[in-house]
Amino acid sequence: MSILPLPNKINLLGLHRKAMEDFFISLGEKSYRGEQALKWIHFNGVEDISAMTNFSKALREKILQVAEIKPPHIAYENISPDGTQKWVIRLMDGNCIEAVFIPEETRGTLCVSSQVGCTLNCDFCSTGKQGFNRNLETAEIIGQVWLAVRRLSKQQGLHDHHITNVVMMGMGEPLLNFDNVVNAMDMMLDDFCYGLSKRRVTLSTAGVIPAMYQLREQSNVALAVSLHAPNDELRNQLVPLNKKYPLKDLMAACKDYFQHEKRRYVTMEYVMLDGINDTSAHAKQLIQLLKNMRVKVNLIPFNPFPHTIYRRSTQAAIDAFQETLMRAGIHCITRKTRGDKIDAACGQLVGFVKDRTRRSARKLGGQA
Repeated sequence: MSILPLPNKINLLGLHRKAMEDFFISLGEKSYRGEQALKWIHFNGVEDISAMTNFSKALREKILQVAEIKPPHIAYENISPDGTQKWVIRLMDGNCIEAVFIPEETRGTLCVSSQVGCTLNCDFCSTGKQGFNRNLETAEIIGQVWLAVRRLSKQQGLHDHHITNVVMMGMGEPLLNFDNVVNAMDMMLDDFCYGLSKRRVTLSTAGVIPAMYQLREQSNVALAVSLHAPNDELRNQLVPLNKKYPLKDLMAACKDYFQHEKRRYVTMEYVMLDGINDTSAHAKQLIQLLKNMRVKVNLIPFNPFPHTIYRRSTQAAIDAFQETLMRAGIHCITRKTRGDKIDAACGQLVGFVKDRTRRSARKLGGQA
């Protein structure tokens, strides 16, 4: 029986293991063909189904009638003097997202986007000022990893730079695109795809509490929380989501998160804003907020962007803040700024967003 071609073919790039096995079962094949296909696509980087040589010609032709491998493509790339690379990735609808690779001596970290723009409008983040268009599909999320692996493997002189860590810290709030993000992270962990450790894939959230509890049940990746303030009044200003999910509830969710894994902890991200959240009083409030919790605090020097009202804290203020936390027994590091010369640092990713919220128009004085 012949299979009629579909008007919109299935993009195999976005199928995790169970979905890929189900796809082959639907073709009348054994489920193990799904594992073979995953290896071809993600491990070998194949985007031509005809190149899957351990499939019969008849099977390949059957797949080609209903499916394709369609990664997004790199529209622009830039490399910072510190080695950080930024890729602007154009999607089929004309929107663009950004992904960033940060090489270090012992690891290479890829920062991946989950949405086109962001709904949260955090006051210190360039991404949030661009407005929001839509969630990314699974293929568009894992496609950033697929592209980065291929691109890095081709670069002369960078053969030692490979991806050891992935952080869902790019454009968007990952937990507002829950299913697609979890499916993509499952593929990052899958030995037939990228085989990363659960401790080397990190999801960063501003604190969507119901989805945090759901994530704990469905995935075992690392968790980071964009905290940025030690009290509700200030966090309401910096992270408007706090009005819906205040600190008391967020801290309870964080305290419970790894309750059955005593050696794991939640990372608290804290951007350092001059005169806003970086005083000794703020540090002492943060100590009280995190009391009796297994956490690590990452202090992030603010990365400026056009039209922002904020400035980066002085190095002296950052050092004093860190020392106060460490004296209280809180593990605290200051994140090294990387990629700021090419607008690839934390909070600077913008892409090109066909803004459905009209936030950018309102910001520039346009009519909503």
